[in-house]
Amino acid sequence: MSILIEGLLSGLLLAVSLGPIFIALTQTSLEKGINPGLSVGMGIWFSDIIIVLLLYRFIYTIKSTIESDAFIFWMGLSGAIVLFIFGIVLLIKKPQLKYQDIKIKKSDYLGLWLKGFLVNTLNPFTFIFWIGIISSYMIGRDSSSFEMTILLATILIVIIVSDTFKVLLANFLRKWLTVDHVNLVSNISGIILILFGVFLAYTTM
Repeated sequence: MSILIEGLLSGLLLAVSLGPIFIALTQTSLEKGINPGLSVGMGIWFSDIIIVLLLYRFIYTIKSTIESDAFIFWMGLSGAIVLFIFGIVLLIKKPQLKYQDIKIKKSDYLGLWLKGFLVNTLNPFTFIFWIGIISSYMIGRDSSSFEMTILLATILIVIIVSDTFKVLLANFLRKWLTVDHVNLVSNISGIILILFGVFLAYTTM
């Protein structure tokens, strides 16, 4: 039971954090609707699952690589560039409020999924979080495979549920938003992403 509670708390800690993943979810839902927002979410969740499986399976063999200066530098720089580009796009792109006129093609959904996947995969804090969780429980506390499965599954479920809630809430609130409100949110989101990118590049150098 304790491992389940710890998983819930860890998932909630990640869920309430305001960062590029939160912005990618809510911004897409505000401008395009629920399904596009969930498409971004599915890209994020797929990325998390892949990262968790890889780290869980290869934690001992890749630990030295993850801690190397070269890995930290290139991962940090790649993440900074992606966040900076997304931020510039949000500042330049004008939001559209004629929701009924927005038609999302299948190819658009693939792009939205890829957006979520890249934002999460190239975010070093994603690796820091999962490395910290898996290492501390697998190595530090010598947790069993069953306990690790319960812990990681609980965290992932909390993330998926909370991200879905964020998308639904953002879509619900857009009914009361004017184009100026959405434009303000878009500009603020863009600035935050740019600052994240600059900060990440600075800490990487």
